[in-house]
Amino acid sequence: MGLNKISKSDLEDFKSYIIVEKNFSEHTAKAYYSDILSYIIWLDDEPCENVNFSKVREYIHFIQKFNYKKTTIARKISSIRTFYKYLNREQKIDTNPAENLNLPKKPKSLPKFLTDDEVEKILSNVKMDTPAGFRNRAILELLWAGGMRISELSGLNFGDLNLDENEIRVFGKGAKERIILVSNKAKNYLENYIKTARPLITKNYQMLSISEDAPVFINRTGFRLQPRMVRKIINEIVAKIELPKHVSPHMFRHSFATHLIENGADLRVVQELLGHASISNTQIYTHVSTQHLKEVYNETHPRA
Repeated sequence: MGLNKISKSDLEDFKSYIIVEKNFSEHTAKAYYSDILSYIIWLDDEPCENVNFSKVREYIHFIQKFNYKKTTIARKISSIRTFYKYLNREQKIDTNPAENLNLPKKPKSLPKFLTDDEVEKILSNVKMDTPAGFRNRAILELLWAGGMRISELSGLNFGDLNLDENEIRVFGKGAKERIILVSNKAKNYLENYIKTARPLITKNYQMLSISEDAPVFINRTGFRLQPRMVRKIINEIVAKIELPKHVSPHMFRHSFATHLIENGADLRVVQELLGHASISNTQIYTHVSTQHLKEVYNETHPRA
């Protein structure tokens, strides 16, 4: 099998589009790029721009032989649909041959979340005897207090901070802008990190400029802290305290939303805080909350 030159060029243009215009996270952009690369390799010498619906459907049948999870198949179909939607927008094709592809039904699963005690245990076990420790505590406090995505946190610049009003501007999926509200506690940790720890993060303790475009969270070389490093930080803390569950940065977001719902927050407010395009994405947290109530009831009521 080969790689058609036109298709390869389309793929590179598509990569720039999903990163720059669609503001996909690094992880998602890599997955979409890999999905389309596999697809055009399968097409061999046939340009992706000449393909019809039957050919795309043939590819979907082909990948289903490999026993991928339904979620993986769904993402691959989504990648192809987005790719052809882009080509159609650029007028490289007249119609989208993947427009009518159906996504497999995803198995319903409730988002996993941390209890308040588990969050406090994680936070209290962040060592703050180094500048990086101050940074890590500020990061986790923000994830817990603001419910932001890890990519949003990594992408924070100083121009996004309005700490006098306890507000932070973030850019979510599709470069959609929204305001994150920050608790006083999280704000204090963030301000302490900026004033005392951030200048000492780098190896040579060089003075780092604080301009509107400068990253808030940096690594020891002075560059922006990437999402994978945040995952590593959390994994190391969780491993140390031997918490009996896998904890991801996104779990803090789930925990944030669940905590608000359990304490009576309006669903529309939670939707705005999370930056969900549809209320249906937020409603899942009501199911999580109900499930939690049932568990508490069954454990504590004498006649349960």
